[in-house]
Amino acid sequence: MAKQQTFGDKGKKKAGDTKISVKVIKAFRSDKGTVKYMERFVKVDDIGQVDKIDFSR
Repeated sequence: MAKQQTFGDKGKKKAGDTKISVKVIKAFRSDKGTVKYMERFVKVDDIGQVDKIDFSR
């Protein structure tokens, strides 16, 4: 069997996505007073937008 895809072809496919994946962790207090953490992966255009991300429980 001949190889269908070269290494160069794989690189061309991934070049279209310009967003950066960032893991955001938010800490909050529960009703009992314990600290809980919520984490989420978010895609942003620029790393400076990380401070502006807001998500709720």
